[in-house]
Amino acid sequence: MRGKGQLEQRLLVLVTLGLVAFGLVMVFSATSASAALGAGDPMTFLVKQGAYALVGLVALTLASRLDYHRLRSLAPMLLVGALGLCIAVLAVAPPVNGARRWFLLGPISVQPSEVAKIAVLVWVSATLARRPTPRTMGELMKPLGIVVGLFSLLILLEPDLGTTIALGLMVAGVLLVSGVRLRLFALAGTLALALGGAAIYMEPYRRARFLSFLDPWQDPQGAGFQTVQAMIGMGSGGITGQGLGQGISKIFYLPEAHTDMIFAVVGEEIGLIGSTLVIGAFAVFAWAGFRIALQCRDPFGKRLAAGATTLVCGQAAVNLAAVMGIAPLTGIPLPFVSYGGSSLIMLLAAVGVLLNIAVNDRVVATRSSDRGRRDSRTRPARARSGGSAARARRERDVRRQSRPRRVAAGS
Repeated sequence: MRGKGQLEQRLLVLVTLGLVAFGLVMVFSATSASAALGAGDPMTFLVKQGAYALVGLVALTLASRLDYHRLRSLAPMLLVGALGLCIAVLAVAPPVNGARRWFLLGPISVQPSEVAKIAVLVWVSATLARRPTPRTMGELMKPLGIVVGLFSLLILLEPDLGTTIALGLMVAGVLLVSGVRLRLFALAGTLALALGGAAIYMEPYRRARFLSFLDPWQDPQGAGFQTVQAMIGMGSGGITGQGLGQGISKIFYLPEAHTDMIFAVVGEEIGLIGSTLVIGAFAVFAWAGFRIALQCRDPFGKRLAAGATTLVCGQAAVNLAAVMGIAPLTGIPLPFVSYGGSSLIMLLAAVGVLLNIAVNDRVVATRSSDRGRRDSRTRPARARSGGSAARARRERDVRRQSRPRRVAAGS
């Protein structure tokens, strides 16, 4: 490991492992009572999440050791594979709670939209590294806007608005580091917000969630129930919390306490101090990740690092804001902490790629760029060979004019 970026790499490893370990503790705390009453085994969710964490750590290790430049050539194949999975889950997957988001393989569930986020990230980074920076809406839409829009539509049909938001934030991070003009970025963001607003308005349950966010206490037993219970749980934690495992909101009061709303359990059981440490951990992750992106010399690696960091920290920001009642509920889990196998494995793999970028950030030129460099070297050579005689004549004329003239005697 080179000296460059060692601090950032160590911070990423420390923060990631710390959040994963903390997540295991909080998942057990949030599920032990309900699992004991339901399945009869309070360790049910902990065992599953621990297995997912082990698989994710293996993925992190492999991704940190394999050269990330290989992903560039694999980008089209990854994109096509993820597209096929997103279509297949809508066609053949059984509905769970009214949504078709998972392939159920015995006790294991696979969520294609999590795979799609990584595939889109690799493809968008490779495309923007190969092409000039988009300057108009037309250049931005073809092919980036079309591909991202297609994946967003498929994920919305599952339905899964939270993952669609995470996908949009990730692409926005890549566009910013690519140097897209702020005017074009604002225009694209406004268009995305308008389409998102239309998606919220067209679906009754999304519209109810959004309106309940404005005043959750207006319907505390209906649309605002989850937000109200999260506020009560976090408020009852105070400065130091009720004690680990001592919270009561997770027991049939707070829906999805071990997934989307686990930060409310954190606030109730370990209080303001614990909540602040969690937020600080994601802030450190963002600093280290964006430092790696800004220091990377390879255009593909720079965009990939920025996108991976935005994916993790963007999801965290949206989840934290929703739980604290300052943003609508979207169903985005808290990275590394919430229960969920596909999300945990894919995010740990993304961290592995981020660590690899910090080590292998050399520039690897593509064939087209190599050809361009060869052409740029040969053109001046031809120009020099064709104009050498004229240049020699001009130099002789200058020397003749600068010679001192002899003055005749007696003049």
